Amino acid sequence: MIRTLCAAVLLTACTVSAPVSTPAAAATPAAARAALGDKCARITAPPPESAPPTSVNTLRQAYECVLDNYYSGPVMDSKALLRDALAAYTQELMRRGKDGPDLRLPALTGNRDADWAAVAEMLGTGDPDALQAAITGMVAGLHDDHARVMRIAPPPEDGPTGTGIAGLSAAQGPRLDPAARPPLYITRVMPYSPADKAGIRPGDIVEKVDGIPAFIGDKVNQSLVDVFASDTVRLTLKWPPTGRVRTVKLTAGPVEEQEPAVTAKRLPGGVTHVKLPGFFEGAADQVIAKLKGSKAAIIDLRGNGGGSPNEVNRLLGAFAHGKVTGYFCPLTGDCTANRTDDAVPLLGVRLVVLTDRACASACEHFSAAVKDNGLGTLVGTRTAGAISGPAEPYLLDDGSVLLLPKVRHLGPARETIDTVGVPVDHYAPMTALDLAKGRDPGLAEALSLLS
Repeated sequence: MIRTLCAAVLLTACTVSAPVSTPAAAATPAAARAALGDKCARITAPPPESAPPTSVNTLRQAYECVLDNYYSGPVMDSKALLRDALAAYTQELMRRGKDGPDLRLPALTGNRDADWAAVAEMLGTGDPDALQAAITGMVAGLHDDHARVMRIAPPPEDGPTGTGIAGLSAAQGPRLDPAARPPLYITRVMPYSPADKAGIRPGDIVEKVDGIPAFIGDKVNQSLVDVFASDTVRLTLKWPPTGRVRTVKLTAGPVEEQEPAVTAKRLPGGVTHVKLPGFFEGAADQVIAKLKGSKAAIIDLRGNGGGSPNEVNRLLGAFAHGKVTGYFCPLTGDCTANRTDDAVPLLGVRLVVLTDRACASACEHFSAAVKDNGLGTLVGTRTAGAISGPAEPYLLDDGSVLLLPKVRHLGPARETIDTVGVPVDHYAPMTALDLAKGRDPGLAEALSLLS
């Protein structure tokens, strides 16, 4: 896996909402902290590279930020936020053998200010590492796939590092898909990476990671997420065509990240197969350019983790005009409709869309719009169900960034897609053996539908 997180993650998050000029975003660390005070600040640029340790005030900023800016913050039970924060705080101390006799959740009343004052008094100066864990635990307690806290580190001078395993069959955002069926297999390996040099290939079945089985019964082992993130990992792999089992030890090393790009291949019958890895800036125009002169389009969204809703609406505008593509709904008040970009000329081509469980967020926005508006046919497997709402970034005084959705996404029929996903019209899953032998059931099904 690649463990280097670059500033592009933050900038991608910023594209989903209108830019706001914030002095703290470009200020020096000291000036930024002075401007923040007890409040978080919405930002549109990477945070300062240097920042002080996480403090009790940082935890207060996060607490207030959730209550003031999160979708359901105004009606949230503030007691639950503080409970989740203190639970994570004490667990971190216990892991390090530093638990304290007076650390307990004080009596809380539901008054956000009074409850915070009670918790702050109990914490005293606090432990910086445990306070980081407290913020992470508080945000995790929201159970929202687009809410998280992160540190945006500048790219290392020597470039990103990792094992080079860039895709797993059970991957679903930052976790493993609880609906995944065995076996667990590798779907993508970065060229020239340690995994590539070790001979690991798409289709390799992962039986164990550091001796830990990939599945416990019929459920994927979620603990593998942390194991895969280690600097050194030992994989027990089976090659499907032959059944040969081998053990490979991988040590993180330099990997070459490639800029996302649209690729396309012309197929017989005037069909163009376009692979769209993400809805990054300019992606829609790249796809449209690839499809000009085609009679039919297969847009391959497998592995597409999302991006900008604006790119979604622009690409959909090449297939229909005057359509609602989805809704952004606040906690109270009217929903805002997202619509096709009708300035885009219509292509007039038949459409099949390939999806899988790694198709998330804006990818699901596109898929649901195609399905609900009858613009084409979905082939593959159900999407991830990870589209709670676009996240807006907020700066905390320790330099970390809190991502919080302010609205909820609904599909064109006002259906909830988050946690459920978008179902396909034709089920055509990829298997480890398919990958190993270079077969593509989804693409084959798409071509049969267009023939």
